[in-house]
Amino acid sequence: MRMILFGPPGAGKGTQAARLLERFQVAHLSTGDMLRAAVKAGSELGQAAEGYMKRGELVPDQLVCDLVVERLGQPDCEKGFMLDGFPRTVPQAEALDQTLVRAGIALELVLVLEVPDALIVERITGRRSDPQTGAIYHLKFNPPPAEVADRVVQRADDTEEACRTRLAKYHAETTPVLPFYDAKGIVKRVDGVGTPDEVTARVIAAIA
Repeated sequence: MRMILFGPPGAGKGTQAARLLERFQVAHLSTGDMLRAAVKAGSELGQAAEGYMKRGELVPDQLVCDLVVERLGQPDCEKGFMLDGFPRTVPQAEALDQTLVRAGIALELVLVLEVPDALIVERITGRRSDPQTGAIYHLKFNPPPAEVADRVVQRADDTEEACRTRLAKYHAETTPVLPFYDAKGIVKRVDGVGTPDEVTARVIAAIA
């Protein structure tokens, strides 16, 4: 299985990704993790990326794509991979596609978790964390126990304003990527509303 996982912030990608990785035993590819690993390893691509990062500049799309292909050559990717968080824009999708073609690697699936914006705002703004234990709760869906309710806090990026800003960025930059993959006939859209188990069942059915 060679796939990309898409979905807006708060759609449940983290939960579903963990379940898919356990079920299918494929590699989870995060470009952020790849960049950090390449820099730490001191590879040629890592050194090139580090220069941009030290200057506070964005790492060029093509360099990120080259890192992806380099990562795909590692043994844990033999059974397949799940690319998460990339591509985020149409130019990135085009660059990744060209790079994968040159490497002889074909994507099989682009899985999209779809959740209405109103529900995403409710999910994100209701999240609270316990600063002592790190446990995550939700005021509506998973309320904190009475003994910790007074100390749970809301993260700065979980406010409604921050949430709507992230959603607007997703719709402006990432949603337009989907027609690129629609044209290839590899997009599967899954309803992300419901319990994690219900969504997982839909995801498995879509993959099958």
